[in-house]
Amino acid sequence: NSHSSLNSNWNLEILADPGHPVKCSPVIIDNVPLNGPTLNVLMSENFIHQSMSIIVEDAIKKATDVREKVCEWRSPEQLKELLDLELRDGAESESEILQRFKDAIRYSVKTTHPRFFNQLYAGMDPYSMVASFIIEALKPSLYTYEVAPVFTLVEEAVLKKMMELIGWKDGGDGIFNAGGSMSNMYAVNLARYRCCPDIKENGLSAAPHLVMFTSQECHYSISKAAALLGIGTKNVYAIPSDERGKMIPSALEEQILSAKSEGAVPFMVNATAGTTVLGAFDPIDEIADICEKHNLWLHVDACWGGAALVSSKHKHLLKGIHRADSVAWNPHKMLMACLQCSAFMVRDKTSLLQRCHSARASYLFQQDKFYDVSYDTGDKSVQCSRKPDAFKIWLMWKALGSRELEQRVDRALAMARYLAQEIKQREGFRLLMEPEYANICFWYIPPSLRNLPDGPELWGKLHKVAPVIKERMMKKGSMMVGYQPHGEKANFFRMIIISPQVSRQDMDFVLDEIHNLGKDL
Repeated sequence: NSHSSLNSNWNLEILADPGHPVKCSPVIIDNVPLNGPTLNVLMSENFIHQSMSIIVEDAIKKATDVREKVCEWRSPEQLKELLDLELRDGAESESEILQRFKDAIRYSVKTTHPRFFNQLYAGMDPYSMVASFIIEALKPSLYTYEVAPVFTLVEEAVLKKMMELIGWKDGGDGIFNAGGSMSNMYAVNLARYRCCPDIKENGLSAAPHLVMFTSQECHYSISKAAALLGIGTKNVYAIPSDERGKMIPSALEEQILSAKSEGAVPFMVNATAGTTVLGAFDPIDEIADICEKHNLWLHVDACWGGAALVSSKHKHLLKGIHRADSVAWNPHKMLMACLQCSAFMVRDKTSLLQRCHSARASYLFQQDKFYDVSYDTGDKSVQCSRKPDAFKIWLMWKALGSRELEQRVDRALAMARYLAQEIKQREGFRLLMEPEYANICFWYIPPSLRNLPDGPELWGKLHKVAPVIKERMMKKGSMMVGYQPHGEKANFFRMIIISPQVSRQDMDFVLDEIHNLGKDL
C-alpha cells in the first residue's frame, strides 16, 4: 500500500546488486526512517491504466460525441456538494479517487465538443493531446538545455517555422510563454526597453511620459500590460475603428502628433490581427508606414488571426505583418494545439529579448558549461519554470503537415461563410456584418418583437434576449455560444468556428436551437 508509512523497527533488505539482498539496519533521522523509498511508482501503474481508460471513454469519446451534452450545468452551491472539495488529513481510497476525477470530467464544460462555440479555442487534436501527456509524464522545465534538451530544440524549430510564415526571411528571436496576454506584455516591455533601456536598472523614475497606441477593439491585455508595467492605463491611447472594427490609420497619426505636442513620448503601436469580438484585422501595412515615420515599435497581436498565415487563400488578411517588430500568435486557438501554446516573436537579432529580461542567475545560467550555452534560453523569459508548450504544436504539425493545417483554416472560414448565408435567409435572424474571419455576430429576434421598427424600444427589449437564451442552452447542455454588447449595440451572439469536427448540420442545429430556446420570449 503506497499510503503505508514505514515501521522504524524494520530491518530492510536492500538490493546491492540484482538477486543479492543485503540486510541492513535502518537509518533514522528526526524519527524518519530513510532506508528504501516510501513511494513505489510502479505500484501506481494499475491506477494509471484505469485512469487512462476513464479519460479515453469520458474525456475523449463522450466529450467529442455530438449526441452528448456540452455541459451538465450545476450551480456553484450544488457543485460544491457533489464534488466534496474538502481536503482532509487522511487519504482516500483508490476507488474514491477514480470517482473524484470521473466527477471532475462529468461536470466540466466539454470544450472539445462539436457544439462548443463559446471561445477562441475549441475541438480536440489527438496528436497535441498526446504531446501534452508526454510533457506531464516527463515534467521538463524549459530554462536550460541540460534539463530539457529535446524540447529546447523543438521550441527553436517551431519558432523558426512560425517566423518564416510571418515573412522574416532573416529569422529573429522568440519564446513560448503562458498565454497571449503574456505575449502582449512582453511586447510592451520590450518596446519600452528599446525606447528607454535605463528603466531596467533605474526604474520608472528614469522614464519620460511614455504613451502607447492601440485600437478601441484591441484585447484587454494591452491595458493590463500598461497597468502591470507602470505605464498606466491612461497612457494607452484608444484609436477609433471603422464600422468593421479596423483601426483608422489617419486617426492613429493624429493622436501620435497630439501626444507629442503635449510633451509625451510615444513608443509603441499595437495592431490587432483578428479582434476578439468582430474578428477584424487592422491595416498593418498602413500602420507600419506610420510607425516607421515616427520611429515607433510595431507589435501585432495575431493571437487569434495568426493562423491565417498558414493559408495561401487567407494570409492576405495579415498583409504587412513582416514589417512588425514583434508578433504574438497562439497556436492553441485556430490551429487547435492543446492549451496553452502561445508564441511571442521579435524581428530583432541583437539579443534584445535576452538583454531586456536577463537576470543572469549564477546557479542556472553558468557560462562555463560543457555545451553551447546559447541553447539556455530561459533568461529571455520573465518566468523561471516554463512548460515546453511548443511540443504541442510541433508533434501535431509533424503528424498533419502544413497542408492539412491550411485545409483546417480554410474549412473553418468556409463554414463561417455558410452560417452567415443561413442567417441572412432565416426569418428572425440578423447579421451584424459579413464575417472576415471565423467570428459570426448576429441577433436573434423572437416573433413577439419582429413587428417593432428599429429603435430604442426594439433594441432595449432585444438586449435581454441573448442572456436568457444563453441560460437556457447552458442548463439544457445542448451547445455553448457566447454573447455580448458592443458599443451602442444590444447584446448579440458571437459564434466562433474552429473545429474540423463541426459540420454544416451543426450550423443548422445552432440556428434551430436558438429559435427553439427563444421563440417564446
